[in-house]
Amino acid sequence: MSDRRGLLIILSSPSGAGKSTLAKRLREWDPTIRFSVSATTRAPRTGEVNGEDYHFLTEEQFKADVANGDMLEHAHVFGNFYGSPKGPVKASIDAGRDVLFDIDWQGAQQIRNSDLGRHTLSIFLLPPSITELRRRLESRGQDSAETISKRMQKSWDEISHWDGYDYVLINEDLHDTEKRLKSIVTAARLSRNQQPGLNDHVRKLQAEFEEGNA
Repeated sequence: MSDRRGLLIILSSPSGAGKSTLAKRLREWDPTIRFSVSATTRAPRTGEVNGEDYHFLTEEQFKADVANGDMLEHAHVFGNFYGSPKGPVKASIDAGRDVLFDIDWQGAQQIRNSDLGRHTLSIFLLPPSITELRRRLESRGQDSAETISKRMQKSWDEISHWDGYDYVLINEDLHDTEKRLKSIVTAARLSRNQQPGLNDHVRKLQAEFEEGNA
């Protein structure tokens, strides 16, 4: 057991709010933070490596893991199942390594309700405005107007669940948001719940105090 427990860091946002960039910068700041490798029932794409890009499972294997409580969260998307295996995450947090999740509000809620939920730090990123969110999506130059319209509708559905998170950051200035994000993670690592050795330390202090005042 490490001198601290790892965090399950959940980072959620509507598309275009800066989540991917901030997740990358968070891992550059602390390379020990690991991305949670999801499990999926879809077939591997060219170049994808099992255990690195995804844990590729059959539908029977996936459903069995869900039934056995071995998935922290799971969802059925476009005909395939996706989920976060519990085993690797628990091993990481027991070893004091934080695990980063890039999931939506539904997945975040499932993890918070799991038996590892007490180690969860959930952060939601809001755009400064809907106009700016649309501008960011359009500036990518990757999607048609129809696709952007669908993304905007989905974005509002995501935003409507902002109040289910521990922290909410308005990402108006990326550099400032990055600093605040790092501060939140630093503080959460020092919370009482994440320091398993505190009880033993206090007991030692008590024994020392009683010995000195005997």
